[in-house]
Amino acid sequence: MAARKNPTATYAGVLRPKQLAQHVDLSRLPCAPALAPWIENYWLLTWNLPAGASYRSSTLPHPACTLSVEHGYTRAGVTDPVVVTGVLTRRFDVELAESGWVLGIKFRPGGYASFTDTNARALRDVPVAAPNAFHRDTVAALAELGPGDTPEHCRTVVDALLAPYERTPQTDYSEVLDVIEVMLHNRSLVRVGQVEERCGISTRRLQRLFERYIGAPPKWVLTRYRIHDAVSDLDSGYTGSLADLAARYGWFDQAHFTREFTELIGVPPSTYQR
Repeated sequence: MAARKNPTATYAGVLRPKQLAQHVDLSRLPCAPALAPWIENYWLLTWNLPAGASYRSSTLPHPACTLSVEHGYTRAGVTDPVVVTGVLTRRFDVELAESGWVLGIKFRPGGYASFTDTNARALRDVPVAAPNAFHRDTVAALAELGPGDTPEHCRTVVDALLAPYERTPQTDYSEVLDVIEVMLHNRSLVRVGQVEERCGISTRRLQRLFERYIGAPPKWVLTRYRIHDAVSDLDSGYTGSLADLAARYGWFDQAHFTREFTELIGVPPSTYQR
């Protein structure tokens, strides 16, 4: 599998990132080159809030799974330190309080299903799942990582623990990543039919590949990328009209854009812009 010329994810999706940065420390680390066909990056999130204080972190969904190690004040449903989060089709909210430490292994879209030879559909809208695709010794070693370890140590350990799972990436998976790159980086593509034409792939094959590797339909993925783009523009201080913003990313009218934005973000775009 050839090296990716472009990333298959962006840093978009965190709502109100400047506010989040006031409460947590977030850093990202590269994985070993041999793991890069499947893994986008590693990330570390730490926080230490005053007694009685809390902060709700909200993130828009990406079409990718995450394997994480979580210590300290953990989110609902986490009883063991090592968990898998599937592709979530709704906004992901986490209440942060006290102190906590999270190491995330962010897979590329379809990367988790390819790396573990599983079907991504089984993890759709599953925020906390057991890491059953990994040997228990691997899981136990990951669980030993924690706040006392340096980022470089964490990266080295995870690289070594995941190396035995490397395999030859499937041709189908490589095709999925090719389509994802086109969806992600070409903002002029706002309909799935345009993607199919650009990539030379049939509707049926595209749907089948996304069901197997991503766990969500192509239309959902493309719409989420364009909403990510719109939110990123607003977070960067966009001052133009919302009608123009909606048209830029493929919505035929502002009302349709407002409805989808509000459903996912929780507030209308005009409120978020303010």
